Amino acid sequence: MNITITKTRNSQLDHLDFDNIPLGRTFTDHMFICDFANGQWNNPRVEPLALVPTHPAAMALHYGQAIFEGMKATVVKDNAFAKADSGTPLLFRPEENAKRLNESARRMGMPDFPEDLFVAALKSLVDVEKGWIPPAEGSALYLRPFMYADEPFIGMRAATSFKFIIIASPAGPFFSTPIKLWAEKEYIRAASGGTGEAKAAGNYAAAIRPTEIAKSKGYDQVLWLDAHEHKYIQEVGTMNIFFKIDGAFITPELDGSVLHGITRKSVIDLLRHKGFEVTERKITLQEIATASQDGTLEEAFGTGTAVGITYIQEIGWGEETIPVSTEHPVGKDINQSLNDIKTGGEDPFNWMLPVGSKELV
Repeated sequence: MNITITKTRNSQLDHLDFDNIPLGRTFTDHMFICDFANGQWNNPRVEPLALVPTHPAAMALHYGQAIFEGMKATVVKDNAFAKADSGTPLLFRPEENAKRLNESARRMGMPDFPEDLFVAALKSLVDVEKGWIPPAEGSALYLRPFMYADEPFIGMRAATSFKFIIIASPAGPFFSTPIKLWAEKEYIRAASGGTGEAKAAGNYAAAIRPTEIAKSKGYDQVLWLDAHEHKYIQEVGTMNIFFKIDGAFITPELDGSVLHGITRKSVIDLLRHKGFEVTERKITLQEIATASQDGTLEEAFGTGTAVGITYIQEIGWGEETIPVSTEHPVGKDINQSLNDIKTGGEDPFNWMLPVGSKELV
């Protein structure tokens, strides 16, 4: 399908202060939209950002058929390894997001979105909005592809019409200092057979109250535990999690309740590339507390598109505090390696996809 492009006559780019970008509140001039009706996707287009008319009976509002992805666009910096000209926009593993979106769609009873069109849509939008990509290290243009049921119908069944949209928002680093986690023992994020693997909007709605409780106690994020025994670590509110114990890394296995993080997957590859042992398995919070007590817990960090690599300082567990680390040498090295790759540095995995007008003709 050909993507039509209609550009705005009133760009807001000149009003953007790249040194002061409010998180999640600033949006670019354009968005991508595609409609699903009569069993197929139609009319893919980039057009000026605007409100989307929605019927009050739209099924997403009543039955929660809504999913999303998170990604970032960066630009090539001057270096010896760049395969594209300086200033060229880059996408990080967009084909992985395309696959995961469709995995979420299937779980939520929604139609697949063509993966080649997903990547083409991203490239078209980023090419139009490349001036919005912040130049500072650790900053990027955050991309939010999402799909929701817009059919007006009150009744419990899968919808028959949907919208797929991509919006973009310039963003600086998410967490600039190490964070503290609160191990949640009452509320749960996901259970086996549920929607934990899907990047479904409802998963995040259910996490809001526990997150606010954690923040009221002085913590930054929730550390989610399993639904049955409340002892096995699953993930953090906006990220997957890694622990370095006695020289080796462990991360919770993908058991059906943990999101298949693309940054998680990439960090596993990077750690192994650098010679570290990485094991995916069940991890109890007690194991982490014991490692902290005997001095074998060396560091921990979270991984995610929005947060990048976020260093973990301590974990609150009821009345107990589990100290993690004030130094995060491997986490910082992995963070730098990812940032280098995302800005045109040496890319041994061929993860980056350049975006340029010539490719879109």
